[in-house]
Amino acid sequence: MDFDFSDFFPLVMTWAEAQVAEATSKGTPLDEDGLALARRMGVEHPELVRVWMQDELPTPEHPVLVKINEVVRLISPRMAGLTLGHSIIIRNGCASPTLLAHELRHVHQYEQEGSIAAFLGTYLRQVLAVGYNDAPFEKDANEHAHQAH
Repeated sequence: MDFDFSDFFPLVMTWAEAQVAEATSKGTPLDEDGLALARRMGVEHPELVRVWMQDELPTPEHPVLVKINEVVRLISPRMAGLTLGHSIIIRNGCASPTLLAHELRHVHQYEQEGSIAAFLGTYLRQVLAVGYNDAPFEKDANEHAHQAH
């Protein structure tokens, strides 16, 4: 699917940065087991990771992003976790070692891409091109999460 999201990408980044700020202030650092798991997932700076448990994952409220999310379905109520940089948001009742490993692999991918903007640009292109389940970042996170246990 060929889709130019450059017009709304600044809105995505504003939303993402707000989530990161909240998760950074309200989330908890990884314990020793979490730090070890993060290292196994390739995270270079596991001490920066914060995990924020929420009843629901945050979704964008800007009308443009709401419409885009309805089409793309990147964030849904069924999702268990969301990673933005070193911030991991997990829906209450969904926490598991496998989910944490998956999200930590996304942290590794963010670190490799160099920034939240670079990761999200690549990730959105992947999802739009081949779908969520076949996106290379998702496949990589799933493979590493299942190998971790």
